[in-house]
Amino acid sequence: MISPSQLLKRLLPQGLLGRSLLIIIMPLVVMQLVSTYVFYSTHWETVAKRLAKGLAGDIGSVIEMIRAFPDPESRAVVLGVAAAKMELDIRFIPGGILPNQPAPPPSSFLERAMAEAMAERVQRPYRLDEGSFEREVAIRVQLSDGLLEIFAPKKRLFSSTTYVFILWMLGTAMLLFGIAMVFMRNQVRSVRKLAMAAERFGKGLDMDNFKPEGATEVRQAGQAFNLMRERIQRQIQQRTEMLAGVSHDLRTPLTRMKLQLAIMGDLDGRAELDEDVAEMERMVEGYLAFARGEGSEQPVATDLPVLVDELVGRFRRQGSTIDLHSEGEIVMPLRPDAMTRALGNLIGNAIRYGGQVWVRVGCRRAAAEVLIDDDGPGIPPERREEVFKPFTRLEQSRNVGTGGVGLGLTIARDIVRTHGGDLLLEDSPLGGLRARVRLPL
Repeated sequence: MISPSQLLKRLLPQGLLGRSLLIIIMPLVVMQLVSTYVFYSTHWETVAKRLAKGLAGDIGSVIEMIRAFPDPESRAVVLGVAAAKMELDIRFIPGGILPNQPAPPPSSFLERAMAEAMAERVQRPYRLDEGSFEREVAIRVQLSDGLLEIFAPKKRLFSSTTYVFILWMLGTAMLLFGIAMVFMRNQVRSVRKLAMAAERFGKGLDMDNFKPEGATEVRQAGQAFNLMRERIQRQIQQRTEMLAGVSHDLRTPLTRMKLQLAIMGDLDGRAELDEDVAEMERMVEGYLAFARGEGSEQPVATDLPVLVDELVGRFRRQGSTIDLHSEGEIVMPLRPDAMTRALGNLIGNAIRYGGQVWVRVGCRRAAAEVLIDDDGPGIPPERREEVFKPFTRLEQSRNVGTGGVGLGLTIARDIVRTHGGDLLLEDSPLGGLRARVRLPL
């Protein structure tokens, strides 16, 4: 069952623009509701009561004038004055009688206000026609010698300030809402640009044209991001340059050692020394390969299935049996050499430790996936993260005669993560190990 808090989270907008507009709109709506309530409970009611009393007072005055001058000629003069000065169309029906039934109770505030005013200023039986407020108000008053019909214009009871107030309130609200949307969209755009720049940098893509903009806080965040990017790039460059020197410095003494061993001829322990030097050379090459993993290669639009197909073709030409299945064209920005190296390490491990290898390439949940399955011994789940550490080998679960130095998986994950993706190890349905490479599209 969904709790109220979870339901509220689902109903509320998830984006910054929607939430910001909601923060602006909600106080505006509440203010309008309060203003409307205050207006209708004070101003509109007061105005309506005064208009009803004014109309009832005019009717009462006409009735008193008719009583004071009952002859037909004087009555006609009084009714003419009422029409000219009071905007009242009054007709006298001699002998007319109101229906002999109780008047219906007032159904609206205006009818209640009119009933109170008529009871206070006319004090005679009357009927107010229901539904007569479209253009004019019809009131029938019972007199001693007949029925008086009064037709008053609608403006005598209705104030136009009501509609003016509502129109102004809605108009200004829409205007403020439009201005707020424009300003908030501009602010959110700068946040989105910063998020896109961070995402591109995480994928190793070029983003030299990023310029901080927007509010002060957003600019500060953008400037901090640029400084962070420069520091990371500077550290990578320094590491690459340093290790290039290390490569030269280490290879030179190793070469001298190999020459000295060759000159020494067949001596006791030479075979062991040859193995040690070869092992040192492999370790140095492996470490330098790991350190150069970041590289300076620029991303280019690459068809991932084609890249995998070419890589699998190389292994097949070396005699390996690999089953490959691709789901179609998947073009995305990649560093082709680095990605080939990463996938090559994974496929090479699968071939080395398994008899059969299956490779699948496709799209899953807005990401490209490469699945590499083997039927080898696999890796225990509790040690799968450990194998990603540099120079880590699981001798109990993998072949000890491989000659590796424990950097293949480390280099592969490092390359995949520089593309914004990740490398995971899972149980394979074939009984061995599955390497899952996910790359965001």
